[in-house]
Amino acid sequence: MIETPSLVDQYCHGVLRTELGLGTFEAYLARAEGPPAAGTTFFDTQTGFAVRRWCPPLLGLEPHCSPARYLARRRELGVLESGRRLLRGSGIATYLVDTGLPGDLTGPGELAVAGAAEAHEIVRLELLAEQVADTSGTVESFLANLAEAVHGAAASAVAFTSVAGIGYGPAFAPEPPGPGEVRGASGRWLARRPAGGQLTDPVLLRHLLWIAIASGRPLQLHAGAADPRTRIDRTDPMLLTDFVRATGGLGTDLVLLHSYPYHRHAAHLAGAFPHVYADLGPALAYTGARADAVLAEFLELAPFGKLLFSSGGRGLPELHVVGARVFREAMARVLGGWVGDGAWSRRDAERVAAMIAAGNARRVYGLGSC
Repeated sequence: MIETPSLVDQYCHGVLRTELGLGTFEAYLARAEGPPAAGTTFFDTQTGFAVRRWCPPLLGLEPHCSPARYLARRRELGVLESGRRLLRGSGIATYLVDTGLPGDLTGPGELAVAGAAEAHEIVRLELLAEQVADTSGTVESFLANLAEAVHGAAASAVAFTSVAGIGYGPAFAPEPPGPGEVRGASGRWLARRPAGGQLTDPVLLRHLLWIAIASGRPLQLHAGAADPRTRIDRTDPMLLTDFVRATGGLGTDLVLLHSYPYHRHAAHLAGAFPHVYADLGPALAYTGARADAVLAEFLELAPFGKLLFSSGGRGLPELHVVGARVFREAMARVLGGWVGDGAWSRRDAERVAAMIAAGNARRVYGLGSC
């Protein structure tokens, strides 16, 4: 058995603070735009089965108990106690938390307390720009405040993250926009933007990315089928190749998040460019019992020092647990199989497992030793 040390979850979100009914709980089990089809349930997915395998024992139940029994036990313990038991049973020692999603989600500090772990913030660039726009009256003040906000956030955040690459596909130009182009785009966006309106202008998104790159903090780029509202063919990380090439040699690491079902493309980019890393994340968590095959495909193409564990957990502490447990099991089976076949030594397998579980993330994000 190949053991992994305590984990660094290099990308996740907070958990909901409120009690959940069946419908709300199920909504987090699948990346879907609406509820399950009539007569079906999202518990009948790889993620749903993984939740029922790994989470009930942490709440004092038998594995694979019924969803109704599990949710009843969750309500019996209460949201705080069930969350505490689940997070502390995940084996995650450090959380890197994207605080850019809406909803009543815990922040890094609360997650750290609940999980008896460390936690650090990942700043979502789009939300930061929207907050700056809310308090900037002119184009000049917006652009000045935006640059100041990004560099100010870099002083405490471990990384920036952005969804800029998703949805733009080949139209995502790799080079930084010129000053006139940025001012024009800022004026148009501020003029038509309703209060609290989201940033979708591709010129400003590119401008944000290049400000973040100048800060030197790692930059996480979303790819793959993470958002059901986005055409899947526009989420292939290979569409970011020109941008990846343009950012080489600048001293900023790029981390390709999620990437599934284009995980082999992300692994290829991680192997081709020294500043690019690939996140295992939901590619494993959402494939459940098939995670072994997906992990082996990552390991076919990417250098082992370029792969990072994450749970991608959002809303439900169960998803942090599933991400961690599925990762550990897949690593043990894949690497253990290679050791058993004589292809790898046990010492090398344990060293690689430790790198992917925590060591690579600690190096990329400057977290220090365990």
